[in-house]
Amino acid sequence: MARSCPHQPPVPSPAERARATAVRAGAAALITGDPDDRDDRDSGDVLRVTPTLHHVPASGAATLQIAADHPLVARTRTREYLPVMLELTDSAPLPLRQPVRGLVWVCGRVRVLPTRVARRAALRIAADAPDERLLDVGHSDVLLRLDPASVVLSDAEGTGSFTPAEVAAAPADPFTECGDAWLAHLARAHSSLVAGLARHLPATLRRPEHTLVPLAVDRLGLRLRVETDRGDHDVRLGFASPVTCPRVLGTEVRRLAGLGAAPDGDYAVGR
Repeated sequence: MARSCPHQPPVPSPAERARATAVRAGAAALITGDPDDRDDRDSGDVLRVTPTLHHVPASGAATLQIAADHPLVARTRTREYLPVMLELTDSAPLPLRQPVRGLVWVCGRVRVLPTRVARRAALRIAADAPDERLLDVGHSDVLLRLDPASVVLSDAEGTGSFTPAEVAAAPADPFTECGDAWLAHLARAHSSLVAGLARHLPATLRRPEHTLVPLAVDRLGLRLRVETDRGDHDVRLGFASPVTCPRVLGTEVRRLAGLGAAPDGDYAVGR
């Protein structure tokens, strides 16, 4: 992850960022034993598993879908609870040399859900995020439930350690789920807006040979990634006031870019 430049505008609290990162994360790995082991195989007491599917609510009580014959399932069944660490990786929606925006580690214990309970849980997950892989629950796959004990965040804005209750109590950012699609649309369909945002960059980063990519968005601002031949740099642009909906977000980004009001119906969001 690239580190942000100093003297940043206000950012969401660490607990709020941890909540958004955990919910948004597209990749997950469940680790037992030594977290430095990077192999998806049994190695003594170490096991690193990539779930078929993961679902992480604000509380951090993740549900993980895994093949019923996986060694981790057998290990979990030998005890009531198995100590684990869940690593969640949040990556940018656009191609970058360093795509990881943030990492969250949730430490706790997992247990195998009984088949009937697992199928009900799969239905609840499908109502929130439909996925045909959930049809395998109760057949070839099982669901594990993680009971979290602690949460650790690392992103370009800093680090933090929290209780699950602190993360669950943090405000939900309005762009956690729709922000990545908005960033991809901004980069691909509104190059004039992206070019206008470059006026806020330090002079050393405003060069034609540098690549400017919108990296992340939240209620308080927009983060840009500048890729140069000497490394990558993140620059945060703050909004005039907290933004709560896509329509206001488009208007605020046009203001930052130094452009006038958008035509009716066009706010550079989801079009």
